[in-house]
Amino acid sequence: MKKQHTKTYLFALLPFIVLVGMFEIIPILSIVVQSFTSSGGFDFTLDNYIRIFTKQLYQTAIINSLFIAIASSIIGIIIAFFGARAAFIASDKSRKIFMSILNMVSNFSGVPLAFAYIIMLGNTGILTLIGKEYGIFFLAEFPLYSVLGLMITYVYFQIPLAILLLLPAFNSLKKQWLDAVSLMGGTKTTFWLKVGLPVLMPSILGTFSTLFANAIAAYATAYALVMNNVSLLPIRISEQFVGDVVQNPHLGGALAVVLMALMILSIFINEKIMQKNRSAYDGK
Repeated sequence: MKKQHTKTYLFALLPFIVLVGMFEIIPILSIVVQSFTSSGGFDFTLDNYIRIFTKQLYQTAIINSLFIAIASSIIGIIIAFFGARAAFIASDKSRKIFMSILNMVSNFSGVPLAFAYIIMLGNTGILTLIGKEYGIFFLAEFPLYSVLGLMITYVYFQIPLAILLLLPAFNSLKKQWLDAVSLMGGTKTTFWLKVGLPVLMPSILGTFSTLFANAIAAYATAYALVMNNVSLLPIRISEQFVGDVVQNPHLGGALAVVLMALMILSIFINEKIMQKNRSAYDGK
């Protein structure tokens, strides 16, 4: 009977397995193989990777992508922590309104987000003109079309995603824990440092990993805002496949493998930190 049920489940999963194989596994394997072959044939070569790590254009793309991903993830998760905490302690009515706004804002990204920033903070944006008129240097000289401007833009769509991911984790906190800390003479700060943050840390680290992957692979917002003026990995990858002058899918495949390796490395480091945190927490 169990074998019959197993066969039924496997048969039901067959369409999903086929889709995963056709649209995920096979393309990834194809990109990896392509990255180790020369552009003029099918000979094994490491020239694509040597070019990536020796040419300044691609080195800058890696550095810029890492900086924007890490900085926007850290800033986003800090702001999201207080946002999720506020939603957690709010009344049911306020939480419903907050979640409705949050769901709407979380879908505002890509080209529309870049266009909104251009209207507000571009060279002739509304806030930029106000800054020039009233001598507000920060607004008048806002570096929107730069690495810093991109990072600030990324923070906008990182915050709603982080709040949505952190909110379920806050439900694991018990009000009785705060009461117990108070009875033992502790303050709210003591509760968050000794109880709240350790309990939430696995979720915080997991959320950071998701934000990092979300930022380092983002393409539409960056391309709509700065096009090729700022060197980023997703933009350099797209150039190799849809470039108007020269196309080099083999180099593009190598860049894509580097991007995937960075994402896998971030997940690996995050998992190690989480394991260490769990061990320390269990030891206490």
